[in-house]
Amino acid sequence: MTQVINTELVDLTVEGLSRDAVIQQLAERIEQDNRLESLDGYIDSVMERETLTSTGIGFGIAIPHGKSSHVKETTVAFGRLKNSVDWNSLDDQPVSIVFLLAVPEECKGDQHLRIIAGLSRKLIHDDFREKLATAVEEEEIVALISESLEAVVNPV
Repeated sequence: MTQVINTELVDLTVEGLSRDAVIQQLAERIEQDNRLESLDGYIDSVMERETLTSTGIGFGIAIPHGKSSHVKETTVAFGRLKNSVDWNSLDDQPVSIVFLLAVPEECKGDQHLRIIAGLSRKLIHDDFREKLATAVEEEEIVALISESLEAVVNPV
């Protein structure tokens, strides 16, 4: 199985000034890594999910996601924003860190929910969030996220 995240899927200087622009920018990274059948189709699934309830979970973090037939393989893209954006978050705070999830429609079970849960278990810790906010190399982000998802993505 291909890694869920790699350095090509990490952007430490996202310039989007709105939720939609940030999602577009990170989705383009997923497409450039050849993990999508259709960029527009995937983005539509993410935006449709956003209409249900905000994916801004608090702590300046959002986890938008789309489960779609336009996704080839489960993927996590990471973005650290140059400027925080309003995400209609649960705590009413702007977002500066985004995990964009892409999950194939045919994925068995609720893999995307397991990924969100795996990330959330780590995100409640100040030191983990601090490392995400201050890492200077994409490899650091990949290692942090891969470690937090190891048991979720590759269950024993």
